[in-house]
Amino acid sequence: MIDIHTHILPGVDDGARDIEESVEMLRMAESSGVRCLAATPHCNIPGIFDNYISEELTEQFLALKRVAERLKISTTVLSGMEVFATPDLPWLLKNDRVFTLNRTRYFLTEFSFDEEPEFCDYILKKCTELQYQPVIAHPERYDFVQDNPRIAEHWAAQGYVIQLNKGSILGRFGRSAKHTADILIRKNLVSCVASDAHSALRRTPHMEEIKEYLKEMYGTEYARMVLLENPRRILTGQEVQPGQASFGEEKEF
Repeated sequence: MIDIHTHILPGVDDGARDIEESVEMLRMAESSGVRCLAATPHCNIPGIFDNYISEELTEQFLALKRVAERLKISTTVLSGMEVFATPDLPWLLKNDRVFTLNRTRYFLTEFSFDEEPEFCDYILKKCTELQYQPVIAHPERYDFVQDNPRIAEHWAAQGYVIQLNKGSILGRFGRSAKHTADILIRKNLVSCVASDAHSALRRTPHMEEIKEYLKEMYGTEYARMVLLENPRRILTGQEVQPGQASFGEEKEF
């Protein structure tokens, strides 16, 4: 599996507290079958987390990679950010202030849970005009998508990537998030599922449970597409496609 959304960098946001917890999270991901993950610290949250590209932040990425290599952890760490959408997001992308996912055209972005859909459409359109490809983090958790899942249908029709959180699908963010996640999956709008891991205790990077759940509920090929194939395509800058839910017998994953 490949996980494109983790808060595993130590001490930069509300994720891993220190390098020891980062290592514990890496070992947890490795043990569950995650062979590659993107470290995506919160970025551009006004008054809370800045985390724009800097020498210091770049060194933190490299330091985590060095520790993983020294400890012979097989899970590869790649760079990224979860960029909070503000009016200046297109400017931040254009001026190289934020890390895209593994330096590809794909960038992970999140909105305020009570954002106006019109603002979302405006910002996403402006970013795509700059030749960047939005990966929309956990839309199933947004109030306005829960109220109107057709918003996510519109996003998918525009070619934006829909990323669900494993915790939403498993019911750990409440009934509304799970119900919305189920709708988006059954409408074949989802391109990838990620951990959105924040610690080694809660919201962890362990992915085995979600893999087995998706295989059982939607088919092995669906699980393969949203947990491996599309994440791989995103991190290598290739085109993705939504997973197609099914219930038949398929080859092992």
